[in-house]
This record gives sequence, C-alpha cells and structure tokens, in this order.
Amino acid sequence: MIYFQLFLSFFQIGLFSFGGGLAALPLIQSRLVDIRGWLTLAEFADIVTVSEMTPGPIAINAATFAGTKIAGLGGALAATLGCVLPSCIIVTLLAWLYDRYKESPAIRGALTGLRSTAAALIFSAGLSILILSFWGSGGFTLDGSSIDFTAVIMFAAGLFLLRKFKPNPIFILLGSGLLGAVCYLVEFTELFHKIGVGFYK
Repeated sequence: MIYFQLFLSFFQIGLFSFGGGLAALPLIQSRLVDIRGWLTLAEFADIVTVSEMTPGPIAINAATFAGTKIAGLGGALAATLGCVLPSCIIVTLLAWLYDRYKESPAIRGALTGLRSTAAALIFSAGLSILILSFWGSGGFTLDGSSIDFTAVIMFAAGLFLLRKFKPNPIFILLGSGLLGAVCYLVEFTELFHKIGVGFYK
C-alpha cells in the first residue's frame, strides 16, 4: 500500500511541478512533510541537499532518496517512476502542440504565466530551506540569539563566491560540506553564536 501511495504522491508532484526540478521542491515538501508526515522538515532539507550534490535532475534525485527513506528500494522505485511518468507523457504532448501552434498568442501567454509561477515556487522552496538553516526547526524569529551564525557566514561566503567568481557549484558544495563538518566538529558554532549575539545586542 505504501508503494502505491508513494507512486501516487510523486505522480501528482510530477504532474504539477512546472518550471523544472527546483519548482517541484515545495510540492514535495507539502506532500511528504505537511500532508503525509512521512518526513520531518530537517529530513526534507537533508534530502534536498544530497539531491543537489548528486548527478541528475534534483526532483528525480529527491524522489529516489525520499522513497528510499520512507520504504526502502521498492519505495525508491515507486517514487521515481511516479515522478518521471507525468513528465514523459506531458512533454511528448507539449512537444507536438508547441511545434504545431508555437506562434499562437495563447500559447505564448500560457508559457509566460507558467514561468512566473515557477519562479515563485523556486523562491518558496529556497526560503523554507534558508529559514531552516538559519533558525533550525523552530522557524523564523526576531530573536537574534536563535540564529545559527555559522550557517549565516557560510551562506554569505558561498553566495559571494558564486556571484563574484562564478565557479563550478560542485566546488562550492564540496567546500561548504567540508568546512561545515570542521566548524561544527570543533564547536566553532558556539564562538560565532556568541559573536553574533553580542553584535545583535
């Protein structure tokens, strides 16, 4: 039964996630964390992180990892198939329609609307992960003492490097993973936390 539920959930995700893999993330969060309760928000964020680091489309990677976490190998197969199948059907139909009616104002307008919505979906997923990274599972608060300043500094450094030097994102991911492991291992977190709270006050 769990396999069918996973297939159906990811079929719905695949059916409505316009705008690429990143646009599927808030739908995955909604179905698996908020509605089904199969994953915690922290587990979802971990799955997104690993899915981003591994080769392949992030939505399919996330489906495979989530399916494995929830129901093992069978769950991975059910979730991945459910995520991929709608795209295969829809893209085949859309390719035919686009080739036939690509000059139609209605088609152009529909694509413009979908692009805007896709941007909103991506922003929503990114904001959820950002809040979880900075404030933890407790959510956003105005209290500066609850902020993880190590995560804030690493976010700022990664964003600066990506915008300034435009390196391969893989290097940023690997570097941040190693730096994070070292920082949290030697408990630099407490030092940054004290500095940040002092500054905040």
